[in-house]
Amino acid sequence: MTDHRIAVVASNAEAAQQALLGLRERYAVVPVDEADVIVALGGDGLMLRTLHRYMRLGKPVFGLNCGSVGFLMNRLELDGLGERLSKAQPVAIKPLHMTARTAAGEVREARAINEVSLLRETRQTAKLQIKVDGVVRLEELMCDGVLLATPAGSTAYNLSADGPILPLRANILALTSIVAFRPRRWRGAVLHNTAHVELEILEPTKRPVSAVADFTEVRDVRHVSIREDADYKLTLLFDPEHNLEERIVKEQFMP
Repeated sequence: MTDHRIAVVASNAEAAQQALLGLRERYAVVPVDEADVIVALGGDGLMLRTLHRYMRLGKPVFGLNCGSVGFLMNRLELDGLGERLSKAQPVAIKPLHMTARTAAGEVREARAINEVSLLRETRQTAKLQIKVDGVVRLEELMCDGVLLATPAGSTAYNLSADGPILPLRANILALTSIVAFRPRRWRGAVLHNTAHVELEILEPTKRPVSAVADFTEVRDVRHVSIREDADYKLTLLFDPEHNLEERIVKEQFMP
């Protein structure tokens, strides 16, 4: 029996539901608000949803991979959970805070653990102006979109868009273009994590753009402001041999 009071959340996948039954047979599971640790059963998507849902509680999350990639998860093994939790290494990550103003004048706010992305809504390329810390750095970018990724999210959509993989403790963010048309040579920038990034949509009626913060999409945006949210610190727990920082380093040397 583990000394840790654990709560368990699981995806609807069959493997996750079977693992949920197995944990309930082995351990005394408590409600989330009474737990020391949240155990998440599923894939990376379930982990992101769990972090979002319980962000305000500040409880560490230990993931067990019942999905496919499982970059944010540990190996699925139900026995010996207490010992694993005692030896687990914490990794702290901070989310991004997005404020988006729409064509209708509505202001929407959302947080992103992986990235905030702006994407064209129609066949027309998006046309954006990029400002960093109050300074216009790119007067006009014609593209399919652009994204700002955290280190934890740098191996997700950001990597698929040819963005850099970021070490977790580097205190930097990746600003990455998505299929840049003009200027063609601009692929993005690496910014300090204190940077305030503003994206102004040019010709928004002709070239509508949506903004997406992980799971939250805001359509027909006019202006998007993004900065790291210093009010929240999320903690992931990893087996020593499955350390997330080591996985990020290995990812950079994969063929």
